[in-house]
Amino acid sequence: MDIAKIASILEELGGQTTIADLIVCLGGTLVLSVWAIRTSLGTKALDNAPPRENNMPPLLALVPFFLWFGTVSVLLFIKEKLLAALPDWQNAIAENLVLCVGVIPALVTSVIIAKIAFVRGLKGLGLNPRTIPRDFVAALLNLLAVMPAVLGAIILTTIIGKLILGDKFQMPQHEELKEIIAYSQWQVRVLIVFTAVVVVPFVEELIFRGMLQTLFRSYIVRPWPAIFLASFVFVVFHANAPHWPALFALSICLGYTYEKSGSLFRSIFVHALFNAMSVIAALSQ
Repeated sequence: MDIAKIASILEELGGQTTIADLIVCLGGTLVLSVWAIRTSLGTKALDNAPPRENNMPPLLALVPFFLWFGTVSVLLFIKEKLLAALPDWQNAIAENLVLCVGVIPALVTSVIIAKIAFVRGLKGLGLNPRTIPRDFVAALLNLLAVMPAVLGAIILTTIIGKLILGDKFQMPQHEELKEIIAYSQWQVRVLIVFTAVVVVPFVEELIFRGMLQTLFRSYIVRPWPAIFLASFVFVVFHANAPHWPALFALSICLGYTYEKSGSLFRSIFVHALFNAMSVIAALSQ
């Protein structure tokens, strides 16, 4: 192991660190430490988390996922055939509109499944509007607690990448963030923010936590294995492999908040706040 090389990489990363990053890491580490002490390193954190009562068949839980993926793929294919000559910034608008419209069949199907397969319907799935205020406040704390793990995963991935591939390795940026930087048109930026902060967190949490994690929990019973399995599926679904360690850390937090609170709104808020932070960081570059 080249210690000098690692030290050089850490120095480079340190030069990119802002005071805000340090405050977030210090605050998150404090919150995470208190949580670890109170829950015996997390082993007792979900002792009182009951499974969500449902009679959802395994294949039914997968329907929203395939509807989402299939609908978006078909709409993107149609867009390429009919709107291939669009300028780049208008193409970005068209792609984000496809992402927004493409989730509708999956959302409708998920609502129907929740109503017929969950004992308490949408509330049994974790969509109870009355919990929104406290879920939002708790989501801020949950996000703060997981940020040191997410940033640590990014740093570790960068170090390993540079050691293997050399200085040319850079953490790839998400396509949405590339577009919001590349195009200054307000229409593009508003639509990307809406897609990244509202649409994507809602549909991904509904499918990966609400449907898949609930399905795994129904068969595995214990919450932590179900959370880890759902998180594995979540990260593999995302294309950028260098992002997987950080996404896995985030996903563990999302799964935990869902099991701990029983509210899907809480994991949606954590996801949305994380994406909002990423968008703000990209725009501030």
